[in-house]
Amino acid sequence: MLHLKSKIQILAKQYLSETIEIRRHLHAHPELSFEEYATSDYIASKLMEYSIPFKQGIVKTGIVALIEGRNPDKKIIALRADMDALPIIEENNVEYISQNNGVMHACGHDVHSASLLAAAKILNELKNDFDGTVKLIFQPGEEKLPGGASLMIKEGVLENPCPQSIFGQHVFPSMEVGKVGFRSGMYMASTDEIYVSVKGKGGHAAMPADYNNPLLIASQILLELNKFFMQKEHKAPTVLAFGKITGNGATNVIPETVQMEGTFRTMDESWRAEAHSIMKKRAEEIAQQMGGSCDFRIEHGYPFLVNDEVVTNKARAVAEIYLGKENVEELPMRMTAEDFAFYSQKVPACFYRLGTGNKSKGIISGVHTSTFDIDEQALEISSGLMAWLALNELNS
Repeated sequence: MLHLKSKIQILAKQYLSETIEIRRHLHAHPELSFEEYATSDYIASKLMEYSIPFKQGIVKTGIVALIEGRNPDKKIIALRADMDALPIIEENNVEYISQNNGVMHACGHDVHSASLLAAAKILNELKNDFDGTVKLIFQPGEEKLPGGASLMIKEGVLENPCPQSIFGQHVFPSMEVGKVGFRSGMYMASTDEIYVSVKGKGGHAAMPADYNNPLLIASQILLELNKFFMQKEHKAPTVLAFGKITGNGATNVIPETVQMEGTFRTMDESWRAEAHSIMKKRAEEIAQQMGGSCDFRIEHGYPFLVNDEVVTNKARAVAEIYLGKENVEELPMRMTAEDFAFYSQKVPACFYRLGTGNKSKGIISGVHTSTFDIDEQALEISSGLMAWLALNELNS
């Protein structure tokens, strides 16, 4: 396998300028979740250029491609990249700044797609050096419920052929370029969206006897739920947070209703269901006790993400061979969420992190910010490592 490592490293370096060009094109032309039509067409054009057969139009914009090596039925593995961007106005001063005002690749999905295309080009050149088939998944809608992964699974992305394992990577700006991170077992949390409508009685602020302020009811609900979920130990790591409250009153106007939006995250499915019931019941009780009412709606989101221990430990070991042990780090658990979790619930999975930061160059902004960017040297690592992981998994 060491001769293949050298081949991959040479090809990843050789294709780096093209990979950067692809990433910059995607970055300059971002599209929101489930609207990635131009992105899909661009990726399809590259696959055609590389002579890699594919099927387009899965969940409208998704693409699945196959690279068949020797004995293509012997083993099948999948590599996945997401394609969608976020509703953020970019503030970077770069030549490849977003041309779609108000939309930005602030979570690195342009990096993921460019990396997978480059890995695909490498693997296609080396298809006489491995047994089995590599399935490439370019997925829409990671940023928006119900998640493109869940919809692609429903449309059969894990069938015909069915992969024995699946790999995905994600940019990690707090990790220096040149490094990657792995964690086997439980890694990321489930996520649910919470929408609460609290109703009281509106009126003139100067006449408290005539109104029942829903802001006070909503405040009490927030305080009580925070006390229960964030100040106590539970069966699993837990986060309940509200990030939006809308009252639409005025200095002297008490509104009829207050709207609140938040998120609930945990790492245990039985506790997740129990917590849903607890928070809904408690919120409704508080509102009723204070003379109002509460409509507490929970939109069920992504499950927790679990990395298969065998697949991930093997991936970590071969990453150390590819990059050097000093450049492969152990990751802590995270309360962030990813719809790659849907794949991890169906197929042995490995979801790892790619270092993209560079403090010396001032590349330090986090994901989901208007100044997020990467050290593009990471693209040589991301494409080569993904191809290397695929070959090792197939040849093992």
